[in-house]
Amino acid sequence: MPWYENHSGDPIWYEEHGSGVPVIFLHGWCMTSAIWRMQIEPLSANLRIITPDLRGFGRSPRGSGACDLHSFADDVLALAEHLHLSGVILAGWSMGAQIAVLAAADGAIRLSGLVLVSGTPCFTRKDDFPYGLWPSESEGMALKVRRNLSKAFSGFIRNMFADGEFEDHLLEGRIGTILSTIPLPDPDVALETLESLASSDIRGIFGRIEIPGMILYGENDTITLPKASKWMAGKMISARIHGFSGAGHAPFLTRAEEFNSCMISFFRELQFKVSGGLNV
Repeated sequence: MPWYENHSGDPIWYEEHGSGVPVIFLHGWCMTSAIWRMQIEPLSANLRIITPDLRGFGRSPRGSGACDLHSFADDVLALAEHLHLSGVILAGWSMGAQIAVLAAADGAIRLSGLVLVSGTPCFTRKDDFPYGLWPSESEGMALKVRRNLSKAFSGFIRNMFADGEFEDHLLEGRIGTILSTIPLPDPDVALETLESLASSDIRGIFGRIEIPGMILYGENDTITLPKASKWMAGKMISARIHGFSGAGHAPFLTRAEEFNSCMISFFRELQFKVSGGLNV
């Protein structure tokens, strides 16, 4: 399996599937690249799908630096440099959405599009941003992580899905199988990234993003609130937005076919801006 070195010389693991326009998918808190299994096969028929394990998660060791959003974004830039990518589409879910925004704002790589899935510019509620969670919720989650990461992670997974979202028991089983393959990170990594996420506020960056974007969210998401997605769409210069009815925090899992169709539609819109076009 392929590895690359970030700017500090630490190894980071990633997968590649397919060929064509490069799409980097970024996972969320305490997850790994395995979370994108329902996207890899359908989308790699026409696109070059790249899925890294962020430092400290999955196969990627913690390395010598911090495990925070800015460090993750720098690792994404190092990956793009390593693979000599241009015309990249960055797609991030949850914490990965914030990382994608930070990487896009850096301007070090040429991007053609930005996809933010169940994201928020500010995880914690503030007086001028009522679309985040109360500080007590992230503080409570941090306490649970310190006590027992396994139990905290199990609770997080339960909260990812809305009531009644699993009408198809075969789908529920398939998603359960995917989630069961995800190893827990070191508790210190889980805590450090959670604290970085809870304290991050990237609202000021959105006015600087000039590339086309797509905002995807579950209409019943209780982790990153739907109004946060609508806020992001309203602040970007060019963004389309789509909500998944009845879905929670992970619509790419429970609404995979609809999600993948949205991605293909977005890629088609970008076709004229990407060298060589898209054959989809």
